[in-house]
Amino acid sequence: MTLLVITATGTGVGKTVVTAAVAALARAQGRRVAVFKPAQTGVGDDEPGDVDEVVRLAGPVTRRELARYPDPLSPATAARRAGMPPVRPPAMATAAGRLAEIHDLVLVEGAGGLLVRFDDRGGTLADAAWALGAPVLVVVPAGLGTLNATALTVEALRHRGIPCPGLVIGSWPREPDLAARCNLVDLPEVAGVPLLGVLPEGAGRLSREEFLTVARRGLAPELGGEFDAAAFTAQYAA
Repeated sequence: MTLLVITATGTGVGKTVVTAAVAALARAQGRRVAVFKPAQTGVGDDEPGDVDEVVRLAGPVTRRELARYPDPLSPATAARRAGMPPVRPPAMATAAGRLAEIHDLVLVEGAGGLLVRFDDRGGTLADAAWALGAPVLVVVPAGLGTLNATALTVEALRHRGIPCPGLVIGSWPREPDLAARCNLVDLPEVAGVPLLGVLPEGAGRLSREEFLTVARRGLAPELGGEFDAAAFTAQYAA
């Protein structure tokens, strides 16, 4: 796998931490890694963005952004408010493809959910993934309300003919409630794709060395780690 697009069911789910975890494991294997954030919103030119957070946690990777917009909104709206050109899916696909020519793994991190608009024509991360022929990993929350959003996201990918290798829970609570524990069984069932990882709450605050250990434990072999979904589910599921 040279290209992997990473999306989520919404904002604040743990997408950047999961991106960092995949990057950290790939770097530990000696792979050349690039992390591509087509449009970063909600930060100024001199402020650290999501790609900088990946570097802090995973170590040096090639960093690439196409645009930054100051307002913490969808890329299309933020671009319009800033009076700046939007980032369109063809440009996203072209940039990712060029990175793939000189890297072993390119991680493309979206903004918010799969169908968030990047431009005034309705272009989305899904359009870029389709153009690239790249699989899309979906990061999901653990608790109540996640099942519907997860099922809709995977259904949208399936409808577009975009492969989804699986799901990763971006932040597993220290004291999981009944809904979270039940969702370990229900999430792969309603989505029809496997659970490929669970990262603990607070993983983004760890040191780089600690984070690599957590990434290895929290992501499945398909993503470079050692996570065993069946064993984890047996430990927690209600």
